Amino acid sequence: MRTTHDVIKNILRTEKGSGMGSQNKHLFKVDKRSNKVEIRKAVEEIYNVKVDKVHVMNIKGKRRRVRLHEGMTASWKKAIVTLKSGSTIEVT
Repeated sequence: MRTTHDVIKNILRTEKGSGMGSQNKHLFKVDKRSNKVEIRKAVEEIYNVKVDKVHVMNIKGKRRRVRLHEGMTASWKKAIVTLKSGSTIEVT
């Protein structure tokens, strides 16, 4: 059984994510096995906010090369969480 802190790995601080903050949307890196309902419950419990919508997407790993050896970065899941009006998450 996964806890809420196992579902939400970290909040993504990207240039695109910073611009979405004005629209009351936040980006999270989440566990690959989690679904929208688990992500909603975890965000509401950790940050004490009300979630309006959750959009998820699977990000494929990219090919990387170090000298002669080629490999792949790990695949991961990203969630865009829209909060209800009046709810905010303080990002430092």
